Amino acid sequence: MAETSANPAYQISLQAAAPGRWTTLAAPEWSNPGGGLWGGYALGLCVRALEAEPDATGEALSMTLTYATGLPAGNLDVRTRRLRQGGSIGVWEVELRPQGVEDVSVHGMVTLARRPATPPFAFASPPAAPPPEDLPSPDHPAGATHYGAAAFERRTLDRFPPRPGGDSRTLAWVRPRSGTWDKALLAMVTDNSAPRAMYALDRVMTTTLSLTAYLHADADELACLGDDFILIECEGRVGGGGASDERSSYWSRAGRLLATSEQLAWYRQRPPASPE
Repeated sequence: MAETSANPAYQISLQAAAPGRWTTLAAPEWSNPGGGLWGGYALGLCVRALEAEPDATGEALSMTLTYATGLPAGNLDVRTRRLRQGGSIGVWEVELRPQGVEDVSVHGMVTLARRPATPPFAFASPPAAPPPEDLPSPDHPAGATHYGAAAFERRTLDRFPPRPGGDSRTLAWVRPRSGTWDKALLAMVTDNSAPRAMYALDRVMTTTLSLTAYLHADADELACLGDDFILIECEGRVGGGGASDERSSYWSRAGRLLATSEQLAWYRQRPPASPE
């Protein structure tokens, strides 16, 4: 059994059903208001499934999830399949679906790696940001569960919901509310920021189509972070024809780039309310 979080409401626990088959109970606490499970939950579940997979070697290095349809809370089926295993790199497929349903809700491609010791280098540098201790209370005016806010404490000067304007770039410090950083939590936090269409338009409905995360930090480096804050730098670049993008970088306090992500979202603008 693999688990996430010391809080029972936020555990990801897997039970083996057959080779490459798993079951789990997704608690409703992982849900977004008015909808299915928060997209970050699927990211964490894919990592946890491969950590439990006896034939998997290495740790999650990159992953791309396609959200074919909303994944509801409740009993879920998880299927894992190894596509290739080399000396250091393994490629796995993960499928998530409600129990008893054959159509796939979320499809994941995950690269696992045994990380060798190589000379490090970096071209990117972290943005300037006030320390999280100087930022206001993390109370969430939109409710405790939106975009994983119940799993992560988020401190930022930006308001929620966002106001449309000319700039989509945001900075936020985030840390786990329960437990310490690991690969599953790092994957989950890549879906913690509000959709960038909200920074361009009002009355927006939006859902994630696909999300790719590159988990640069290895397991030992994440363990050294404990439950400290990491800095999320997020921006959108373009939207149109129903689709909008965003990219994010995730930094430690020491200025180490821990992860990067790219996301494509589907959006619609609701018509204005009719005057009474």
